[in-house]
Amino acid sequence: METFLEFFREILKGIMREIVAFFFRKNVLEHKKTTPRHVKHQSGSRKKDNL
Repeated sequence: METFLEFFREILKGIMREIVAFFFRKNVLEHKKTTPRHVKHQSGSRKKDNL
């Protein structure tokens, strides 16, 4: 009985590690692109320069 509980405990630890790793990857590693690369400035002055 005790070996079954240890085995079951190890399975639960593995499942919890995978869940934590999944959420860590999803929330931390995939959201590194928080800063905008290019700011688009749309103004009327560009039209005046091309005339």
